[in-house]
Amino acid sequence: MTVDAQHFQDLERLAFQVSPAPQMITGHRRMLDCNQAFVRLFGYEREHLQGHLTLLLYPSQADYQSIGERSEHWLRNGPGAFYSDERFMQHRNGEVFWARAHGFSLTVEDPFKLMVWHFERLDRQPAPTIQLTPREREISLHIVNGLTCKEVARKLGISHRTVEVHRARLMKKLQAKNSAELVSKIIFIS
Repeated sequence: MTVDAQHFQDLERLAFQVSPAPQMITGHRRMLDCNQAFVRLFGYEREHLQGHLTLLLYPSQADYQSIGERSEHWLRNGPGAFYSDERFMQHRNGEVFWARAHGFSLTVEDPFKLMVWHFERLDRQPAPTIQLTPREREISLHIVNGLTCKEVARKLGISHRTVEVHRARLMKKLQAKNSAELVSKIIFIS
């Protein structure tokens, strides 16, 4: 029994869409397509993502740039067309989460021209290069997600003054001058 080409393409498309692995296809860092698992992971409608820069999925412009530079350098100078790392990503609702990303370039001579990406959400936090206490790590995850000291306190069942003390220690340890810088530095301690 032979399967005609159109039927085979339909099966390939269906397999991509229902795969349990969150996958996205990009062209020059623009999202060309993604599957249902990817939509569930990031919270966007598929149609909303198509044509947008992958910047939409990063917590900051700085993350987008540094990961782009690192991955392009690896793809151009490394052993092959495959790149993998762990990084912070951002859900549509603003939640920042830790994820493992794997990318494969289909155009080695111009790595970003056409790539396939696979993501998986990681439940663990990265090991920080700066030593944070368990409570500081816990509070930092909430700060990155935009919660105020009072909101963090309610979520953790502790005094907002306690959260303020830990936040002040985080500011000092990370040498942050303001809230925006604190969030950026928390993201970069990975």
